[in-house]
Amino acid sequence: MSARTHGLGRVGIWAGDFDRLAAADVRAAAAAIEDLGYGTLWFPETTGREAMAQAAILLAATPRITVAAGMTDIYARDPVTAASAQRTLDEAFPGRFLLGLWESHPSLAEDIRGHRFDPPPATMRSYLDALDTAPFGPPGTAASPHRVLAALDPGMLALAAERAWGATVLGMPVEYTRNARTVLGDDGLLAVTQLCVLTDHRADTADLARTTAAAALPNRRALLRGLGYGTPDALGERLVDALVAHGGAEDIARRVQEHLDAGADHVSLHLVTAAPEVPPVRQWGQLAVHLPG
Repeated sequence: MSARTHGLGRVGIWAGDFDRLAAADVRAAAAAIEDLGYGTLWFPETTGREAMAQAAILLAATPRITVAAGMTDIYARDPVTAASAQRTLDEAFPGRFLLGLWESHPSLAEDIRGHRFDPPPATMRSYLDALDTAPFGPPGTAASPHRVLAALDPGMLALAAERAWGATVLGMPVEYTRNARTVLGDDGLLAVTQLCVLTDHRADTADLARTTAAAALPNRRALLRGLGYGTPDALGERLVDALVAHGGAEDIARRVQEHLDAGADHVSLHLVTAAPEVPPVRQWGQLAVHLPG
């Protein structure tokens, strides 16, 4: 295992649909993910549970697995509060909590939270400055190094290399993993999240894969165009396949290995199903048999 993984393991699960579940079901699903041998349990923060409270639920439900709040919205809490919460979780669950900071989205920051959405790299840098000097937390604790930045554009990737363990990249093709490794350099942690749809018959996944790819497009059009995908709005088969690994467990495992070969240290799987309100425990188990250790 690369030293850059910081204990994340090679493969994890991105629990993008946990906010649809009752708390008891979230705890049971987290325990199942750990029992299946995945290294890290990732989750986002959008309009569901508050990220630090969700992390505490997951950490308390599991004895070993790393829990990563992969998209903690910097507009959801001031940096002093974020630092205090992170230090609290570090104290209670030593070495098991990873903070992933996300620059949010204009509609979430302004329309829902009532803030002004400012240029992301400069805003994130200021947030990190305040996070590092925050005065609050449990007695004897200090600023935690356990953090990554959710990053797509090169400017945020460069900031991640400078001010964090590295970056987490959600829903991009393997070509982008190669580019991100170049920006992060040899030392930065690169954790990527692969969108995937699992079935025994690849033809059965086409519609759900296409819908999943379409949902991922709005924040990625310019980047995909730069990777040679022409007009991303066309959503041709090549682009859908690049964004969403779909087919059998072997097909998805092959995509994981491609990301690792392209420079990723860790790959988390966001398994999309036709019933997102039901944890796909059986499918996680099918995948676990075929994934790199």
